[in-house]
Amino acid sequence: MSALLDVDELMDRLETELRRLLIQRGIESPVLIGIRTGGVWVADILGKRLGIEGPFGKLDISFYRDDFSRIGLNPKVTPSSLPLDTEGRNIILVDDVIMSGRTIRAAMNEIFDYGRPASIILATLIDLGARELPIQPDVAGQSLVLGAQQRVKLRGPDPLRIELQEAGQ
Repeated sequence: MSALLDVDELMDRLETELRRLLIQRGIESPVLIGIRTGGVWVADILGKRLGIEGPFGKLDISFYRDDFSRIGLNPKVTPSSLPLDTEGRNIILVDDVIMSGRTIRAAMNEIFDYGRPASIILATLIDLGARELPIQPDVAGQSLVLGAQQRVKLRGPDPLRIELQEAGQ
């Protein structure tokens, strides 16, 4: 395992791009929702940096995965927590790493079960670009292309760090 990127630098880029996009779209009171586990850590930091008041949502998309019947239930499943109404709200959906797009699809399905948002902005710390679905982040801290045997993992929560792993580690 090796350190890959500076998390603070990626958070700076993500915050800057997200502020720009919120201003461009005229969004003043967004709702933050993080996808467990790394997305929740990133959402917590973003919320503080952006000065977003109030609680933010935490999604565990295990039951919404399209491979749930094949892989079964992860023993670490925790309930989602959306202590706010999503109906008509502008949401910032946060994940640590986007690859295929399947996790994001599952997260959006769950969000819509709580109500129909006005919009969803997708923010991710790292975009690996290996899409299986046509889902793209609106803002990303960094885009990377990894080798076939490489994986990237966010560790944390305190301190947050990004590790590059070779398959089998």
